[in-house]
Amino acid sequence: MRVEDLSPEARRRLQALQDLGRDDRDDFSDRPSGRAPARPGARKRKDPDRDDLVDVDDGVRLQKVMAEAGVGSRRYCEELIGEGRVEVDGQIVRRFGAKVDPERQVIRVDGKRIPSRQGVVYLALNKPARVLTAMSDDSDRKTIADLLGDRTERLYHVGRLDYDTEGLLLLTNDGELANRLAHPRYEVLKTYTAEVPGPVTRDVMRKLTEGVELEDGPAAADSFRVLQESGRRALVEITLHEGRNRIVRRMLDAVGHPVSRLVRTTIGPVKLGSLRPGTTRDLTTKEIGELYAAVGL
Repeated sequence: MRVEDLSPEARRRLQALQDLGRDDRDDFSDRPSGRAPARPGARKRKDPDRDDLVDVDDGVRLQKVMAEAGVGSRRYCEELIGEGRVEVDGQIVRRFGAKVDPERQVIRVDGKRIPSRQGVVYLALNKPARVLTAMSDDSDRKTIADLLGDRTERLYHVGRLDYDTEGLLLLTNDGELANRLAHPRYEVLKTYTAEVPGPVTRDVMRKLTEGVELEDGPAAADSFRVLQESGRRALVEITLHEGRNRIVRRMLDAVGHPVSRLVRTTIGPVKLGSLRPGTTRDLTTKEIGELYAAVGL
């Protein structure tokens, strides 16, 4: 149909549509992908779906590294990447196909580092009493190595427990993490439960938290509480960040409550829980990330 054959009303509507089309072209003809033109002197906006991370030659896809570290399925890891919750070497990465070097680059999810290196082991061990915190012993005493079965990794124990003390030990071949966890400057808290003579008075609690004098200097508990009292026996909980030899036993002895049984129940974020004596378990990705955070890694 020709324009001249249209009714006057139809011609007016057609003209209005043509005018609107010209206005749209005037506004958007120079816009890439329909975006508004930049103001003079304005910075060019960075594409939120891109980043400056350079892919590593022969690297591994980021979501695969995350999945193998125990973060979750690859699909879940892709969701985390898309939500901007993943960093590589301090830079947020949103590309699912980004290739990284898990041996050298630091990867964080929600600000917490994940264990991305291959072959690195992180274990919790429930050490029984009368087991030596060592990998071998000239006197043929039982050691923690006897509890590890046929593991071939060279593992470091984090801190020590004396021969008669039970409970949580951490074992890893991540030397940097082990050294930092054992160093007093990072003040990683450790909690113990102790069986002692009762009753335990408020004055004892005050002395322990304010500090008692030992032969190698003063020592104070970060916290102390009575868990249970029954007749002349009491179960107490003591938390401290120091790691001097037999310090819990010496502190409680100094206030007149010698220890008959001592169990370490936590190291930083890691809890002994229901782990059976003489057995181990792998730390969770969350626990490892929190240990990294506790020592600034």
